[in-house]
Amino acid sequence: MKRERQIIPYRAKVVEPISLLSYEERVRRVEACGNNLFRLSSQDVYIDLLTDSGTGAISAQQLGRMMIGDESYAGSRSFFEMERQIRETMGYRYTIPVHQGRSAERVFDFVLIKKHMIVPGNSHFDTTKAHIEFAGGRAIDCTIDAGRNPTEKHPFKGNVDVQKLESVIREYGPRHVAYILMTVTNNTGGGQPVSMENIREVRRVADQYGLMVVLDAARFAENAWFIKNREPGYGHKTIQEIVSEMCSYTDAALMSAKKDALVPMGGFIAVRDDLLYERLKAPTILFEGYYTYGGMSGADMEALAQGLREVTDEAYLTYRIGQVRRFGELLAAGGIPIVEPVGGHAVFIDARRFFPNVPEDEFPAQLLCVELYKEGGVRPVEVGSVLAGRDPDTGENIRPGLDLCRMTIPRRVYTMEHLEYVADVVRTVHEEKGRKLRHGLRFEVEAPGIRHFASTFRYVRGSDGGTGELP
Repeated sequence: MKRERQIIPYRAKVVEPISLLSYEERVRRVEACGNNLFRLSSQDVYIDLLTDSGTGAISAQQLGRMMIGDESYAGSRSFFEMERQIRETMGYRYTIPVHQGRSAERVFDFVLIKKHMIVPGNSHFDTTKAHIEFAGGRAIDCTIDAGRNPTEKHPFKGNVDVQKLESVIREYGPRHVAYILMTVTNNTGGGQPVSMENIREVRRVADQYGLMVVLDAARFAENAWFIKNREPGYGHKTIQEIVSEMCSYTDAALMSAKKDALVPMGGFIAVRDDLLYERLKAPTILFEGYYTYGGMSGADMEALAQGLREVTDEAYLTYRIGQVRRFGELLAAGGIPIVEPVGGHAVFIDARRFFPNVPEDEFPAQLLCVELYKEGGVRPVEVGSVLAGRDPDTGENIRPGLDLCRMTIPRRVYTMEHLEYVADVVRTVHEEKGRKLRHGLRFEVEAPGIRHFASTFRYVRGSDGGTGELP
């Protein structure tokens, strides 16, 4: 019987040294930055799983293209190369470059959102939600119920609940809907994919009410891979064919190119409509730069164009998503409560089940992130109660459906040996502290707005003055 082998479709050419601080030094460093891992220096971190945004390795071909970048202020040859590649890969007619994804949100929302308008979608990320609210709107989550159940093995837990979407549109009225946002894959909900059938259904609803469908395309290629491997009728199609169909049901795309375009910096807005394109030019000039560079260098645009060519390679995606899946299997085999099935770019640990005795208002996911850093120099990120923020109407803390510690895998960076080390660190914390800790963290300084980036935290001590461990 033939054994299936995992094929790694690249080899290392340049390496970067990393080192592990002592346990005592890690404790000192994390306490000094208020138990917020964003505030750590990268040199203090051994395995950095904070994000997959701009942290991947670039290819030799990308580096070569960067050497021929045209740095002209207006009408750069590199811009037209990038625009041509976006049109070829995704099908949108016009491209406006920006320096990263949240800049795309800033420009787009400035034009599309007016006061009291809503943006329904599937689990908006905190920066996305903040941009909508800053423009005077409100983000409304319409994700299917399965997306809030960490153990349910639904193949497309990132899907929009179409009935919920229609109900929201009727409640607020179509003229108060700025656009419908489809995030692929669904980051906040555990990196879960969205099916082609669901995208088509959302398009149908949008057409019924005369609304725009906008794609948050940060991880569009990973989503296409899941469609190919999980959705009936797509197994024989190429990744590029699936991407083309997926984008065809949308009016525009907002892209953080630091994910599936495989670049350290860059993003874009891509649209089909002539009028919308013209409306987007002025705020781009105000916020970013001229609309043919938008905060990107010619080298950046060349690397982005090449990255779009590389990311639709099926061998790359199979290994990329397979590595994340194998890491998730390692954790699950060690009894770690993770969100299942494992998504495309990260493994999400269910912190409520990891620390069952820690109250929700003491941020179990943030606690887990800090404890993993102290134990092994691993830097994950909280995607839960801290990230969710406060209700804009009541000012009360939002209780999200899931309180998660996200362990995000950079593209083409870490080996399975690195991830085996991380799995061992997670298991150690689970065995030694999972059921013992009864207290977590509270805000020391709560940063306004997007609070998980800049807030500081302090440990809540037990009535005995100790660490909060159960006897």
